[in-house]
Amino acid sequence: MLKHTLIGLAAFAVIGIASGSALAAKPPSGSTTGTGRVFVPNPVADLGVGTFAFRESLTDQKDADFAALQPAYHEERLTNLNGSGFLSGDFVNVYSGTGNLAYSPTNTFDYNRHQDEFEQVMAYYWITEAQKYIQSLGFGTTFRGINNRPQNVRIDQWGLDNSFETEHPKFELRFGKGGVDDAEDAEVILHEYGHAMHVSQSSTFYSSNEAGSIGEGFADYWAVTVSDVVSRADGVAVTSDLPCVADWDSVSYTSTVPHCLRRIDTNAHYPEDLNGEVHHDGKIWSRALWDIRQALGNQVADTIILSAQFDFPGTTMADLAQRTVNAAQQLYGTSAANTVATAFQARGIL
Repeated sequence: MLKHTLIGLAAFAVIGIASGSALAAKPPSGSTTGTGRVFVPNPVADLGVGTFAFRESLTDQKDADFAALQPAYHEERLTNLNGSGFLSGDFVNVYSGTGNLAYSPTNTFDYNRHQDEFEQVMAYYWITEAQKYIQSLGFGTTFRGINNRPQNVRIDQWGLDNSFETEHPKFELRFGKGGVDDAEDAEVILHEYGHAMHVSQSSTFYSSNEAGSIGEGFADYWAVTVSDVVSRADGVAVTSDLPCVADWDSVSYTSTVPHCLRRIDTNAHYPEDLNGEVHHDGKIWSRALWDIRQALGNQVADTIILSAQFDFPGTTMADLAQRTVNAAQQLYGTSAANTVATAFQARGIL
């Protein structure tokens, strides 16, 4: 969950799901690749390196596609599509959204943020790229796969400014609207996908409040590490304030500048800074992961971090921290293990 705790998710009605007959009425594209217009990772991170006045001009403006946003659109290659002409493929199934589902017989998905389909393209692109990054680290070949399946996604069908992963009534990600619609920001999408990864790695991952804090901290970290990797591969170097999470989505509900949902570089320390709220307490965990990445680089750090999460029983930060040290030792030896241990010790976790 991204912004605040939600209760009773199973009680909400499922609406607007496209029927099989409706999908069958459209001719397929017959191709597994296409193109789509997306933000990389979001307009503030991409464009907000200029003056304070320019950064502050990047606001929601009621979903308007205003002039200052135009350089933030990037035409990207979409891969792993299933050839249906819809945004469905090996790793993502955008099966429900406000208005029409995005469809193209040529797999050309060029929308702008004023159109509901834009967020569908964002979700498809960023989840697919996240899974491709996971697999590039060896998960699914050298190691067990992580959520290596079509991830069901619903866009703009949660009427609050929030998003979440849920297993009830089915395993899916739901992205809300209000202010900047959540799926306009890649880091919101990646955050929720981080929760889905945990559920894939361990059915008991979220068995305690402390494990919930780990989950929120990891999801924030995952949003930053993947948005950075994908953005750099696209030639967009987000160097201005990388540890700031969801700096586009948060322009609608934060007053401080820079606008951040949360940061992963705070000095939060265990146990004195715990207050029982998982998003707050998760900042202790995300800072430790950030320090590991800073020391070892994203490929080594993320391989260690993901490896350690398999079969985590949902206990404590100290437990998963030690598992992470052990994974570093097994994969990369004593020097890496010592680096990981030092990062957790600096947060008071070990």
